[in-house]
Amino acid sequence: MADRYLSFTGTASGRFLTRRLGLPQPAALRRWSPGAPGLDGGLLHLTAGTSGLDLAPVLARTGLGTDDATGRPAAVVLDAAGIRDVEGLAEVHAALHPVVRSVAASGRIVVLGAPLDPADHHQAAAQQALEGFVRSLGKEIGRGRTVNLVRLTDAPAAESTLRFLLSPRSAYVSGQVIEVGAHQPVAPDDGDRPLAGRTALVTGAARGIGAATAVRLAAEGRAVAVIDLDEAACKDTVEKITAAGGRAVAVGCDVSDEAQVEAAVARIAEELGAPTILVNNAGVLRDNLLFKMSVSDWDTVMNVHLRGAFLMSRACQKHMVDAGFGRIVNLSSSSALGNRGQINYSAAKAGLQGFTKTLAKELGKFGVTANAVAPGFIATEMTKATAERVGMGFEDFKAAAATQIPVNRVGEPEDVADAIAFFTGEAAGFVSGQVLYVAGGPLD
Repeated sequence: MADRYLSFTGTASGRFLTRRLGLPQPAALRRWSPGAPGLDGGLLHLTAGTSGLDLAPVLARTGLGTDDATGRPAAVVLDAAGIRDVEGLAEVHAALHPVVRSVAASGRIVVLGAPLDPADHHQAAAQQALEGFVRSLGKEIGRGRTVNLVRLTDAPAAESTLRFLLSPRSAYVSGQVIEVGAHQPVAPDDGDRPLAGRTALVTGAARGIGAATAVRLAAEGRAVAVIDLDEAACKDTVEKITAAGGRAVAVGCDVSDEAQVEAAVARIAEELGAPTILVNNAGVLRDNLLFKMSVSDWDTVMNVHLRGAFLMSRACQKHMVDAGFGRIVNLSSSSALGNRGQINYSAAKAGLQGFTKTLAKELGKFGVTANAVAPGFIATEMTKATAERVGMGFEDFKAAAATQIPVNRVGEPEDVADAIAFFTGEAAGFVSGQVLYVAGGPLD
């Protein structure tokens, strides 16, 4: 929570007062920046059960030393892929129990599991139990530390996922499950610029999450098309990218208008190159209870979120198929799980998850992946408007929200941008059809 509350809790008097009042103690989480160091400390590799995963070379490439001599590891990787029955879960507890409290602030715990075997109900039950274990630990661990589960069948396929989860890029991702299949991707030589030379298209990029994503992708070497309803509103984002030496162009486009979408994508292909990375971020709010909601408010939300994602994906997929490479990331939301007064928004965001999974199945054979990122509470103009609508100051609104979030702070646009950047990477080619909640912890 980058605000006055975080600064206050960093003082002795602030810590004393907030603890006495039972208020959250947010951690000042380390975020990614080009060339910045990763997590502080080493990596502790533990095993529960008998696993055939060859993890040593993969973990060695995460940038974390595997011999932790500090007694406070920055990261713990527990290989539990070999657990095949419920009794084996005791080994998971035995492995983590002595070390969990020693993990450094803003540290990482990654549990490795196996896909559920439908022919072995003992293995399936044990591996499914890991999900509940991780989600619960993610809620209780605190101090900015995160816990996630990766289901995999071989270690090299999960390298990009492990690099992401064991880095500052995943500061607001916790209690999540990522499934990775069997594959042998080649990791990029330069982890900070894994897709230099490709063109990315980001909608709703004039501000907030979209702007942060555009800047983040540009920092990795992409040329970026900054799209929003008003082209002039994209000026600040484009200037930030070009000032850092990147390439960007502002494009005005109503994503729900078929002709405008086709024209925008054609222009981008001509000026920047074929768009092979698409981030469908454009969104609007028209909140109200069902009995008060107008048809116009329903249609507006559906048109921007679902129709817009459809039109943009359809227009860009032609370039992706021709290139034999593509990355589509759709912005869903924690509201997809249901939120009072947002029946249109919740329906649209849940719909985007189904849309994403279907895209993954249709386009996968052409080298195109599709994933969804579902943010929780992120400090943006949209959440500020929500605070105003309910009659609360934004700082009070954020502080109240933080009490319900395991990492004890609200998210920033950069937290979401980091997750999106992970999905667009070359080495994430076998991660597709996934929904990743970027919410500071597991959601009920």
